[in-house]
Amino acid sequence: MCPAFVGARQWRRYGGQVNDPREQAARRRTFAIISHPDAGKTTLTEKFLLYGGALGVEAGAVKAREGRRSATSDWMDLEQQRGISITSTVLQFPHRDKILNLLDTPGHRDFSEDTYRVLAAADAAVMVLDAAKGIEPQTLKLFEVCREREIPFLTFINKWDRPGRSALELLDEIEERLVVEPTPMTWPVGIAGDFRGVIHRGTGAYTRFERTARGSTIAPEEDIDAERAAAEEGPSWVEARDEVDLLDSLGRVVDAKTFLAGESTPVFFGSALTNFGVRFLLDGVVDLVPSPSPRLLADGGRRALDAPFAAFAFKVQAGMDKAHRDRVAFVRVCSGRFERGMIVTAERSGRQFSTKYAQTMFGQDRETVEEAYPGDVIGLVNANDLRVGDAIYAAEPCSFPPLPAFAPEHFMRVRVKDTSKFKQFRKGITQLDEEGAIQVLRDDMGETAPILGAVGPMQFEVASYRLENEFGAPALLSPTNYMIARRTDAASRDRLRAMQGVDVLARDDGTLLALFESKYWMDRVIADHPELTLERMVAEGGL
Repeated sequence: MCPAFVGARQWRRYGGQVNDPREQAARRRTFAIISHPDAGKTTLTEKFLLYGGALGVEAGAVKAREGRRSATSDWMDLEQQRGISITSTVLQFPHRDKILNLLDTPGHRDFSEDTYRVLAAADAAVMVLDAAKGIEPQTLKLFEVCREREIPFLTFINKWDRPGRSALELLDEIEERLVVEPTPMTWPVGIAGDFRGVIHRGTGAYTRFERTARGSTIAPEEDIDAERAAAEEGPSWVEARDEVDLLDSLGRVVDAKTFLAGESTPVFFGSALTNFGVRFLLDGVVDLVPSPSPRLLADGGRRALDAPFAAFAFKVQAGMDKAHRDRVAFVRVCSGRFERGMIVTAERSGRQFSTKYAQTMFGQDRETVEEAYPGDVIGLVNANDLRVGDAIYAAEPCSFPPLPAFAPEHFMRVRVKDTSKFKQFRKGITQLDEEGAIQVLRDDMGETAPILGAVGPMQFEVASYRLENEFGAPALLSPTNYMIARRTDAASRDRLRAMQGVDVLARDDGTLLALFESKYWMDRVIADHPELTLERMVAEGGL
């Protein structure tokens, strides 16, 4: 079940107005966690929930052993089998007097389109780095998305309990490769693999950690004065103090203005596995991540926080409730006060629908939500008209900038194995398409054997798994000769189709994609026929 939040009666004690969207928004922190695979993102997510009081006293394991819980954020069976995150999830929990909306993202490049959409709903991000590996290819690409979307980010250097690189070397790499100034808020005492505790840059205080069994409970902390630290930690303390003095002399202090501008990143050191430093990072999220602000509209204006209710859908997911097989649209509230049961309008279709089945999400678990405010993420169950990127509103119409689609780089034709299961197959393909889990392209074979377009090949594995296990329609996937796609239009379609090595397929939203069998042939067509429409898609090549 979802944890209980600070109630209305408590909020009045803080001097706030319970129904004021601006004051309620000031309590929210909506952020995503991003990382290269295996950097420890899912483990850190689980420990955030532990320190936020959302898991009781014990955190789950990322790779569940017999008799142990699986990670809260990895709710899909395939995720638990593979030990990786392949779909984004929403987790909401309290910390101090704030409400945190944590958006967990897939780390694998093949699911980067999902990550991109989630970042559109976040106000900041936490970037997780492996202390031994530093900035890896996916980390760099995710950072570039943050920069493009002007999302400020904090950095957590994880796995300091294991052998790794020096702290100063990692700071240099962040500065050189990301072109941002790293400003540590905590500094480790002890080299990577011999983690004793951290020095707090703001106060100079030292906190020493103690291990717990498998890191399943909150790590005991002990505040120690400098004299005692020098006596008990010896050379490790002296080295850490010298490094802190160097950072002070270089002026590497946290600055809110440069952080929000994406010019600097506050840095924390720790170990998600042992829980060392997790609480300090969580405090940093509360203190540094900006609360929701007026949202940019498609016309260039901004939606005021206290304007009538409006939100946009950034994710659609089916199969989260195995008992009911329902469909959930995740929407980020941008303005006003949401009340369950209110009638809202979908901007794209113009249709109205009731929000009677509105829920707060906690991984796979959920419970009915009665109200929500800017920054919150709510799940609208069986809002079947909603698609990814759609705006909804209660009174004043509005439209938000569209969420970009990635160019597919891999293509497979899909057929149902058993033709008696075609109805289930068609339903499954439609659902995957509406979720944005994979792109469904149709040619002359129509719904019988559409072509699936993916950013990465693992998307085909997930699609095949879900068709069989969620919809009862095992499918056959066969390769095609297509290698690259470009967006085109109706005026160019017939001429392109008349050429060898190219075809034009349609998505359900009406977008036409020209598929080429080689990049060389595509480049030649572009050079020889500049009058044809062949546009690169946003975020082509994945993250």
